[in-house]
Amino acid sequence: MTRRDSILTGPGGRADGAARTAGEVIRIGSEEISSAREEDRFQRFSLISWWDQARLSSAKVLVVGAGALGNEVLKNLALLGVGNVFVADLDRIENSNLSRSILYRASDNGTYKAVAAARAARDIYPAMNVQPFVGNVVYDLGVGVFRWADVIIGGLDNREARLSINRNCWRMNRPWIDGAIEQIQGTARVFAPDGPCYECTMSQTDWKLLQMRRSCNLLSRPEMERGKTPTTPTISSIIAGVQCQEAVKLLHGLATIKGRGWVFDGLSTEAYQVEFQRKEDCYSHEILEEIVALDAGVETITVREVLAEARRILGPSAELELSRDVLERLVCPQCKREEMLFASLGRVSADKALCPDCPDVRRQVVTLYKLRGTEAFLDRTFAQIGVPPFDVVIARTHERAIGLEFAGDAHAVLGPLLGARPTPASAEGLEWE
Repeated sequence: MTRRDSILTGPGGRADGAARTAGEVIRIGSEEISSAREEDRFQRFSLISWWDQARLSSAKVLVVGAGALGNEVLKNLALLGVGNVFVADLDRIENSNLSRSILYRASDNGTYKAVAAARAARDIYPAMNVQPFVGNVVYDLGVGVFRWADVIIGGLDNREARLSINRNCWRMNRPWIDGAIEQIQGTARVFAPDGPCYECTMSQTDWKLLQMRRSCNLLSRPEMERGKTPTTPTISSIIAGVQCQEAVKLLHGLATIKGRGWVFDGLSTEAYQVEFQRKEDCYSHEILEEIVALDAGVETITVREVLAEARRILGPSAELELSRDVLERLVCPQCKREEMLFASLGRVSADKALCPDCPDVRRQVVTLYKLRGTEAFLDRTFAQIGVPPFDVVIARTHERAIGLEFAGDAHAVLGPLLGARPTPASAEGLEWE
């Protein structure tokens, strides 16, 4: 499948087709460097016949998770000269991270992982544009970031986040590379929107465990958030190395393990591949063929205004769907008291579910994801109903669905990544082999 938003480029990946001159000063990120010095840094890579450093310096990569796997991924991307990286993680660094995370130091304890990892990656490759994001990737990371990226690399430890990433990647027509580790075993998998996806691989046991994680009325449970997976730095480096190698191949249009998983057993030192089967009735298999960029952010445009735009484009029957559930209200089953919240599910703890008037009674969660135009809060902004910045809502009729992106938030979310150069590509664009 071909990426539709690529551009035509000239020799060496330059949009104007001009070759660089020796000693020419170029700007990558906020740093001015000579092209000769930049080429010298990656000179050994150029000995590989198919290598195109321009593709990597212009590549846009979203890294979800800055733990053991994410550290190794970011280190590799910096060494490879990948020019634009967005890294998302919720947690802070603690002392136990220091034995498995190459980018962190004892002085980083208490710092958010995404912030420290971004800083360390830039120390390795100063010309890298890198933007950290601190928040819940399921509920607080705008889908516009997925649309911005050329490829998404996951370094996660739970099924809920993987499923969310999978659906966002499919809707935005983006490939992603999953990694999973435990003890000294691990696997790397490549998913692209014309093949089987992560949800296709989920078993009944996976769904049961996912439902357990989503229990307690869907609210965040501290004991769940503190769940730890035992790993070693050696398995992290192996799996992240394969993930980044697959990303390099994908960015170069080479064949990858798309639709397959590479499994490594550290105990036996054996590796093998598994092939996944596409399930045609899988709920993740929706690609939004058109994305309309709204010249507004979630804090400045109301539900009524976006619904009107959706109906202008699609007709009067159009409705809106949010990219994730938001918490509308809590209802006590005993006293029937309702509390309107309009908040991210990732930001509300399970303790909040307890009714303040009825001891030990847990309130019911009422979530919101569809907007039909009859709601009492049509004049609220999207931020006021719990939608994160730079998100994408879906406008849908029975015949057609499009995405509406809150592009007015792009600068605030992407920061220095907003002006990233388009990834060099052929006339056919990037091929997902």
